[in-house]
Amino acid sequence: MGAIYIMWLREVKRYFRSKAQIIVSLGQPTLYLLALGFGFGPVFAKAGAGNYLQFMAPGVIGMTVLFSSIFSGMAMLWDRQFGFLKETLVAPVPRLHIILGRTLGGATVASLQGLLMLVVCLIAGFRPVHAHAAGTPASHDWLALPLALIFVGMIALVFAALGASVGSTIKDMQGFQVLMNFLVMPIFFLSGALYPLKNLPRVLSWITHADPLTYGIDGLRGVLIGSWQFNFGSQFNFMLDLCLLTGLAAIFLTTSAWLFSRIEV
Repeated sequence: MGAIYIMWLREVKRYFRSKAQIIVSLGQPTLYLLALGFGFGPVFAKAGAGNYLQFMAPGVIGMTVLFSSIFSGMAMLWDRQFGFLKETLVAPVPRLHIILGRTLGGATVASLQGLLMLVVCLIAGFRPVHAHAAGTPASHDWLALPLALIFVGMIALVFAALGASVGSTIKDMQGFQVLMNFLVMPIFFLSGALYPLKNLPRVLSWITHADPLTYGIDGLRGVLIGSWQFNFGSQFNFMLDLCLLTGLAAIFLTTSAWLFSRIEV
């Protein structure tokens, strides 16, 4: 357990020491939030779909967690390049502990980024609500924030494990960036973060159901704006979202541990 803690602590300390990275990593999600949230807001309202900022904010939080967690796998390539990975591999500790510590550290960092983005959303005007139905006034529900942290953490864990799997396989930095961009953007845009997933063509609907982030965004939207109760941009329900994310986290963690165990010193 000591090795897991040390690797986790290393990732967290590296995050807090890079103040510029903390700020810059919030730039793109904030741009999406302000440009699209306020730009498309009138169109969304005219369509009778309510407040677009309320709808979009959970998606932007999920986007922040996705980008931060999945790119945590890039740190493994840096460690490989500078020799730190070789030192950890020859250490007298199980490789499973090493990859668990790295993955949990990346998930923790991504969760912290998600919390910061939640603060940005609150400053921009987003408010968690208890209900959101046509003709029904929505009351603020600040108790939903702790529940939202569960889904933030699950999204972070799923994609940190996915990033670790890719980082254990690819040795080339350029190849990792190309593959991650090939994966990340479709995962984000097909998750329903920016638009409702109802009434999509059948093939596209199947693809969105296969997207792991879809269930994370649906979970965040469900607890933050009550979309499960009133079917406002929601596809699933609390237990389905949570169970699928838990299952995916277990699968990706197992995969990353197996791939990491096969790395040659």
